[in-house]
Amino acid sequence: MTQVVVPVRYPPSEHSTATLATAIDIAADRDANLTVVHISQYQDDRTVGRADLKAAVEHEFGQLENTRYVVRNGLLVEETLLDEIVAENADVVVIGKKQAGRWREMIRRLVDDPDVERFLREELDCDVVTAEP
Repeated sequence: MTQVVVPVRYPPSEHSTATLATAIDIAADRDANLTVVHISQYQDDRTVGRADLKAAVEHEFGQLENTRYVVRNGLLVEETLLDEIVAENADVVVIGKKQAGRWREMIRRLVDDPDVERFLREELDCDVVTAEP
């Protein structure tokens, strides 16, 4: 079954909500499983649990079928998210336009061409969709 992964902030911002709406539509269109991921940074003093993430998403969108909620801790959001994308064996990753800029900066440190979509497609063998708010 197709696997869609979408990273979101907690609590979901306006941009995260728009990104999540795009991911929900893609998952529905492809009859896919959806994984909603929040990365808590170690340096933050706020603890977010899976139940918190699920409640916030369901408050906005209602109960979602075939959806898994994941909260990971990490120092760098993008690096931790890459690990989760690989672990989920994602077919599609949906990122927000604002997040794409942060990915570009991280990738620029690794390679000369900061084309985030191409980098993720080549390195992870998945489709990358950049959602517009």
